[in-house]
Amino acid sequence: MSTLHLAILGSTNGTDLTAIYETIKSGKLDAMIDIVISNKSDAGILKKAKNWGLNYKYIEPGLPGEAQRSRDEKILTELQKYPINLILLIGYMRIVSPVLINAYKNKILNVHPSLLPKFAGGMNLDVHSEVIKAGETETGCTIHIVDEGIDTGPIIMQKKCAVQPTDTPETLKQKVQKLEGEAFVEVIKQFS
Repeated sequence: MSTLHLAILGSTNGTDLTAIYETIKSGKLDAMIDIVISNKSDAGILKKAKNWGLNYKYIEPGLPGEAQRSRDEKILTELQKYPINLILLIGYMRIVSPVLINAYKNKILNVHPSLLPKFAGGMNLDVHSEVIKAGETETGCTIHIVDEGIDTGPIIMQKKCAVQPTDTPETLKQKVQKLEGEAFVEVIKQFS
């Protein structure tokens, strides 16, 4: 098969992007990152894209009330400039509207920092705090297809790790983020 073309949407540091980028650069993944898009102008993920010479763009969140649709229409316009096969949501702290979901049906993947369906709908350290508070003995990450629900799309892959009694939300986040990068690389290989 030919090279898989990726678009990345992110709002945060984009830690998982590092694993994907390094695997591509090493020649172990036949993919290319066509564009990195963020709704935050100061997002670490945009800084990584700039440092690595990748195409990147900040797209304003839009006005309240119409924010999702107007933002996603702008994102769609940008994505259509490239032959995108897969869109990866990496720390993307926004709900994706039907504008993008319908244009890229079953081609938008999200990584969630828990073993869905547990702790669906939460984000970042809040999820890890809830895992600890619930007394879970294992956690991990889930990569799923994005549908119109929140963390409800079909699960593609889960990776697990143990929750230790000494874990904090921060230490759990580090363990889970390592799994997220590995899971994304494996899933991209499956799609290619």
